[in-house]
Amino acid sequence: MPAMLPVPADSAPRLAGVLGSSLASLRGAPNAFELPRVSSAVVVLVDGLGAANIRARAGHARFLSSRMAKRDVIRTVFPSTTAAAIATFATGRMPGEHGLVGYRVLDAANDRIINQLSGWDAGVVPETWQRTPTLFETARDEGVATFAIGSARYADSGFTRAALRGAEYRPAASVADRFAEAGRLLDAGAEGLIYLYVPELDQAAHAFGWTSERWLSILELLDAELASFEPRMPRGAGLLVTADHGVIDVPAERHVFIDDRPELLEGVRHIGGEPRCVSLYFEPELGHGGRAALLDGWRAAEGHRSWVLGRDEAIAAGLYGPVDDAVRDRIGDILLAARSGIAYYDRREPNRQAEAMIGQHGSLSDEETRVPLVRGGAYSRP
Repeated sequence: MPAMLPVPADSAPRLAGVLGSSLASLRGAPNAFELPRVSSAVVVLVDGLGAANIRARAGHARFLSSRMAKRDVIRTVFPSTTAAAIATFATGRMPGEHGLVGYRVLDAANDRIINQLSGWDAGVVPETWQRTPTLFETARDEGVATFAIGSARYADSGFTRAALRGAEYRPAASVADRFAEAGRLLDAGAEGLIYLYVPELDQAAHAFGWTSERWLSILELLDAELASFEPRMPRGAGLLVTADHGVIDVPAERHVFIDDRPELLEGVRHIGGEPRCVSLYFEPELGHGGRAALLDGWRAAEGHRSWVLGRDEAIAAGLYGPVDDAVRDRIGDILLAARSGIAYYDRREPNRQAEAMIGQHGSLSDEETRVPLVRGGAYSRP
């Protein structure tokens, strides 16, 4: 059996409830986070900003750290990766329902691994692969205005179509430009929900590490923008700041190469997931005995430093929430979720640029799964 899984209680506050609670607060309706009624809501999602990252750099993030008490920390999804988490944020559903169950997942119909952020094509239609209506669509149908502010290069992407459909997309180049656009919408009397996306911290973490000066300078910039933006918000407007996942740094000497175990790759047809949460997909003809032997083999080889789970175990543990039958095959037959500070790679990959990444996420550690829910404006705690 795998090591004890750190699965939060069903009642634990989760990222899945953030956007729905914000929309409910616009109507003065009860909601998961007990947000008061507001005339408009601004929800900022910072890619790659975990609660532990804020606490460790509190002196450089005075706005965020001063507002983030213990009760202002929530849980993201498994795997703790952007595609799964933002889809959950935008739909209010867990990955097993909306279908974006990882970074690189199996498209069984086309016998291939697809990238859920950038790998969309005619074979995978965003509007149907992501299986549930977004909360932006629900709000639109109810007559509530919703806006999504992000980089121009994401405006028409497959992932935007999958996760943000229903919102009016407003492109803005920099962090400062995005807050300025949110301010213009509020100044123009926009009543509704404004979603603002900040990917720069995650990008810097991957390239330089979250302990780098580059990452720190972006955190300081973001914190300053938030501190400046909140006082300019109209009376009655609420502000929330959350994230899709946290980040840990994994140096090259902590890389683990799965191709060092060729005997455990016999019977594996595809390898997906990401370095902190690998998904292994069996050859279809592999029998029950061969499948069980591979799971036992990986557990013996990596169980001392990773949670090694079969698909059925992961589903039974509730890691993906309720899992639709059409989504089940997208989940790896075997999952290697790193428990220690390691990252998995395969040296047989033709493109090994990913091995240069320093900042990592995807697994179940507190550093990766605990994210802030900082309140400001009319949402500020008494």
